[in-house]
Amino acid sequence: MDFLMFQLVQESKTPLYEQLYRAIKEAIINGTIEEGIKLPSKRKLADYLAVSQTTIEFAYSQLVAEGFISSEPRRGYFVQNLEELAIIEQDTSFITQEANNTPNFSVDFSPGKIDTDSFPFAIWRKYAKDIVHDDNKDLLQLGHPQGDYELRQQISSYLFQSRGVKSTPEQIILGSGTEQIMPLIIQLLGDKTVYGFENPGYPLTHHLFFKDSRMSVPIPVDNDGVIVAKLEQTFANVMYVTPSHQFPTGAVLSATRRSQLLAWAYHQDNRYIIEDDYDSEFRYTGKPIPSLQGIDQNERVIYLSTFSKSLMPSLRIAYAVLPKSLILQYKKRFSYYSATVPRMDQHILANFMEEGYFAKHLNRMRKIYKRKLEIITKTIMEYEPTVTISGEQAGMHILLTIRTTKTETELVKLAEQSNIRIYGLLEYTSAELDDKMNPRLVLGFGGLKTEQVVSSIHQLMHALEITKAP
Repeated sequence: MDFLMFQLVQESKTPLYEQLYRAIKEAIINGTIEEGIKLPSKRKLADYLAVSQTTIEFAYSQLVAEGFISSEPRRGYFVQNLEELAIIEQDTSFITQEANNTPNFSVDFSPGKIDTDSFPFAIWRKYAKDIVHDDNKDLLQLGHPQGDYELRQQISSYLFQSRGVKSTPEQIILGSGTEQIMPLIIQLLGDKTVYGFENPGYPLTHHLFFKDSRMSVPIPVDNDGVIVAKLEQTFANVMYVTPSHQFPTGAVLSATRRSQLLAWAYHQDNRYIIEDDYDSEFRYTGKPIPSLQGIDQNERVIYLSTFSKSLMPSLRIAYAVLPKSLILQYKKRFSYYSATVPRMDQHILANFMEEGYFAKHLNRMRKIYKRKLEIITKTIMEYEPTVTISGEQAGMHILLTIRTTKTETELVKLAEQSNIRIYGLLEYTSAELDDKMNPRLVLGFGGLKTEQVVSSIHQLMHALEITKAP
């Protein structure tokens, strides 16, 4: 594995996955890594370079997308012939990814996990049985390119009632996850668009935007959300934000910043805001915070969300509400596309929502997640002031700030050695942060069993060598 011994600089403004991607790409081009060589698995390379598997996954995914390597099921990643690169690039979207080699952790604080024990399987099975029927043979055919009207109608009604989003079913597009909808939005907004995105922020957007560094710029975040004054100093004309519960810090975009951000968008005709409302259903303190789209008077907000947190990640249904001007462009340019969400899944969900079970499920899950958060908060208090919590107003993850001489990387490694998965905040940064703060860890609690929350926190603290306050 010596041919992959690259020097990755933790303090660099360039994220680790981009450093690794560039290093491997250069080595392939100059012949240091020869055609046909098998690259190590994500787990092995992560251990070898002392980085997270997420870093390796993003680097490999980009190399696959550009055709420098290929992923062969059950075999691994292999370096490709550069002379065939153009052909490979055409086919990369159809290449099956390597089987998941991620180990099973005894405690998993991943922010993407949900409470699977509380899913209403019996009700969902009933609607699935009703849909899979001879009377619904038409669902075997391709449906509307934007998704079937029945589900778009339910989403439009739900968004208005719960988030104040103003929309018609005609403005909604469905896709199989954010990673499928975002590229469509990027194409729709044009090649000359410069994107601003939160730093730290959602890794998927980093992955989508860093392909052309001239087209994107990280904007720092503080306790009030994205710093609009920093955005105004850039050439960005589209800003991607998670205002209701910033990922991963948990900050809520303040009322002042919301006004500033909308004013920034109104200042020029070609400016838009992409509002990712990924977990707004779960708010535990104060009144619900209205969506940016709901208070937008000039139709400059593109609203984006999914059912991954509210129902299940594997459902792979995301949606966007496009301003009227953009939906007209979308229909002209992408009307020949086929919907990427299976129609039977669409109708199961539409019926589930229409009969009120989606709202009931959310109410139940809100209570369950709130209870888990209360237990975590109470347990963490035993370790104050060494450990403090922020971002607990909403969502299914919080941020832990650790007063210690250890680095974030060292803390994450200590947790891994105790078979505990947790992520450091630096995993989500795309440029060097301005401040030199104590290590911060992103603690997802959605997937923890309620009865195991206390022991899981104590196990984590023990692994991090943190003792209770005297």
